[in-house]
Amino acid sequence: MKVIFLEDVKGKGKKGELKDVSDGYARNFLLPKKLAKEATTDNLNTFKLQEKAKAAQIAREKAEAQENAKKLESLIVKVPAKAGSNGRLFGAVTSKEISEALAKQHGMNIEKNKIVLAEPIKSYGVYEVKCKFGYEISGVIRVQVCEG
Repeated sequence: MKVIFLEDVKGKGKKGELKDVSDGYARNFLLPKKLAKEATTDNLNTFKLQEKAKAAQIAREKAEAQENAKKLESLIVKVPAKAGSNGRLFGAVTSKEISEALAKQHGMNIEKNKIVLAEPIKSYGVYEVKCKFGYEISGVIRVQVCEG
């Protein structure tokens, strides 16, 4: 019997897979526990439509990530910070502060966990900070730490 797995079943199949399993296993274990559903023509068509929708969603997210990466190239984000007499900051500039400044100044909402700080920013100046959008797409944010 052909079934479409609704959940991961160890040793048998992963969620979303179409596999051939024995009739007894399907009727007595998979179907009653709602781990899989029978691969009827209606279920197969629904499954294919869901796969197509998922692929379209991924393509849309990828295009949006590439667009955001291109936008970041021309932007400079100014982050105000307070420092002592020698120019060293009290604390450090965090990815959260960069994310908030980016949203406030340029209207781009990038989550703080996507901004990667190689080393803490602890003094005034211009820094290049990497931003990972996912789908192997990354961009660079130019951050200017100024007196605030």
